[in-house]
Amino acid sequence: MSVRVRVSAVGLCGLCLAGAVSVAGAVATPAAAADEPRGFTIRDPRITESSGLAASRAHKGVYWTHNDSDDGPYVYAVDGRTGKTVARVTMRGIDPRDVEAVSVGPDGDVYVGDIGDNLDGSWSEVWIYRFPEPGRLRGEITVTPTRYTVRYADGPRNAESLMVHPKTGRVYIASKSDRGKGGVYAGPERLVAGGVNTFTRVAGIDFEATDGAFSPDGTRLILRGYFSGYAYRWQDGRPKKIGSVAVPLQRQGESVTFAPDGRTLMFGSEGSGSGVEPVRLDGEAAPESAAGRDASGPGHQGDGASGTSGRSDDNRALGVGAATFAVALGLWWGLRRLFRRRGD
Repeated sequence: MSVRVRVSAVGLCGLCLAGAVSVAGAVATPAAAADEPRGFTIRDPRITESSGLAASRAHKGVYWTHNDSDDGPYVYAVDGRTGKTVARVTMRGIDPRDVEAVSVGPDGDVYVGDIGDNLDGSWSEVWIYRFPEPGRLRGEITVTPTRYTVRYADGPRNAESLMVHPKTGRVYIASKSDRGKGGVYAGPERLVAGGVNTFTRVAGIDFEATDGAFSPDGTRLILRGYFSGYAYRWQDGRPKKIGSVAVPLQRQGESVTFAPDGRTLMFGSEGSGSGVEPVRLDGEAAPESAAGRDASGPGHQGDGASGTSGRSDDNRALGVGAATFAVALGLWWGLRRLFRRRGD
């Protein structure tokens, strides 16, 4: 009988230990971990030069992309869970020259930037195409976009980055230059279809920007190059540089957008079967809305430092686990002594 009781005591101790591990794990694992954006591979063999990327506002988990020049008037809706194309949109009446960027505005419209100029200043004007996000994404879809003519106040230039501010709806373009003379250009408050839209330089940039994106709350601008990326605080219609952000090593880094969570960047690349990789923003580079969630959530330390958000959770988990283990060990030792005496 004493043997059976000892087994029961050991079993009870095992349950206690299991409880300690379970409690520790529950505290240490963020509840939203399963919802964090994940990378994916673009599976469509027609997409060989993915040059722009934008998260859909109307369709959860869908990203808009397009090829570089010589593909035609097409924009692709790609499912970020599977990497498969769910719809291809044909822009009726458009013969694109060098499509380089895509963005989604606060009105839910898709903006496509035919703004490339590989000779860096040979085209006197470029274009932006705009159409509402289709309510249903399936197969082949044809739309008739609005076409806007764009000129720069200081003369023609090459560009690959088009960003629509998520609050004001104003359109911005970042020019690309290998001579340290790139810049961010602001369009008029509202684009007009019947005339020329003049974009004016509001800030300089000192690297070759291949794409850019505003955070969903409009407080951060991210510009990327082939191997580098930078975060800017957006204030009074101008970018204020914060510092560099991590950029994954890719075949030819061409695109970036914010995931719907508001703090994760999705970096894309050209090439067949290209990958889209997530990078989480922390510290000062994180948008203000994301920093607010950190401040009110568990593990916030108030210093904005990258990589510190989970330390207090881990400490609490270790404390809870250690305390539970101590209780279990004490219970097991007491039962062991009690039943030994009874056995004698």
